[in-house]
Formats: sequence, structure tokens, C-alpha cells
Amino acid sequence: MLHRKNPDQRHKRIFNLIAPIYSLLDAYVKKNLNKAIHRVKSIAELKDKSILDVGTGTGAWASLFLENGAGNVHALDFAENMVRVANKRYGDVINFSLADGENLNEFKNESFDIVTASFVLHGVNEDKRARILSEMKRISKDLVIIHDYYGYTAPFARFLEHLEKSDYIHFKNNFCNELSDVFPHIGKEILSNGSAIYLGAKYKAVREFKQERM
Repeated sequence: MLHRKNPDQRHKRIFNLIAPIYSLLDAYVKKNLNKAIHRVKSIAELKDKSILDVGTGTGAWASLFLENGAGNVHALDFAENMVRVANKRYGDVINFSLADGENLNEFKNESFDIVTASFVLHGVNEDKRARILSEMKRISKDLVIIHDYYGYTAPFARFLEHLEKSDYIHFKNNFCNELSDVFPHIGKEILSNGSAIYLGAKYKAVREFKQERM
């Protein structure tokens, strides 16, 4: 009954259970994330940047930042088994910690150049998303990058989201509005696989990050 009444406990239990499956799918997941990371590189300079990945799972998204030039990467997840698997795979090059994205008190303001999350925020309700975004904003020097659902969602993914009882439909319809409530500058880069790169910046317009790379 506790897990039914407490979504956080339910989600934690689910992700602890499926961590070994995520581990087996790591290579496949990274292959599908490569298009997204290349779009990120067209927006912002990654070389030598400090990165925090929130809700890292088994570390695939975090590892791609490192492979694409980031100077150091810290990643966190609220599921113990996810962190355990991530440490086995990438613990020699990435720092992992057990934490919930809405409470990042271990980090000072503007601790990282870029704070990111991949396919995390659709899984929680709007109020929790706002708290996570506020924390991501606080500890980022400027740019926050969210990779998540947009547009058409494949049937199998819809089935998984139904099992998880995620908020992905409302997320797709409303996330840009939610992002604009937290950040003065936002942007969106649509990908071809039912996802998008959402951008939130504190100081510079999103187009300025692109100009820096030209």
C-alpha cells in the first residue's frame, strides 16, 4: 500500500528492480542517445566543461558527455541499484552519488558548467518537476539541458510509461511552459525519434550558445 500512495517509493522500487536490465541494454541505449548528444554539441561547447547528470540511471547519458570532451562528470540517481550498476561500468571515470534531483544540497550554487537530465522529468508530476528544475538551475553556471519526450511516442514506450504511471503526456503538452516559469531563456531542438533537447539558461539567450560554436 505504501508504494501505491507514495509515487517516489514506487518509482524507486521499479528502477531498483530494472537496473540489471538497463545494464544489459547499455550499448543499445548509448547508440540511440548519440544523435541527441551530437545535437547538444551543436548548441553548446562541451570541451573541458564540468557536467552534472541528474537521474543518470546506469550512466549512459553521463558517459557520452565525457566521451565528447567534457572535463569532468558527476552523476546521481535516487535508485541504489542504478548507482551500483553505473559505478561498475563507469566508476573509474565518472563520480556517482545517491541523491534525489529535488534535493541537491550537497552542491553549492553554480557548481557545474552544465546540468543535464535524460528521460527523467516526464516520470514525475509537475510540482516535482518544478523543484528539480529549480535545483538544476541553482547549481548550473548558466545552461540546463533536458533530453526527453516530444511528439509521437512509440507503442512500446507508451506501454512502459503506463506501467510506470508517468506524467509523459502532460509533460509533452506543457513542458515548455513549465521551463519558461523557471528560466528567463529557453529553447527546444526537435529530434527525429520522438524526443527533443529542451534548453534553459539563466543569463544568455540560447542562440548565443550556438553562436559561440560558430
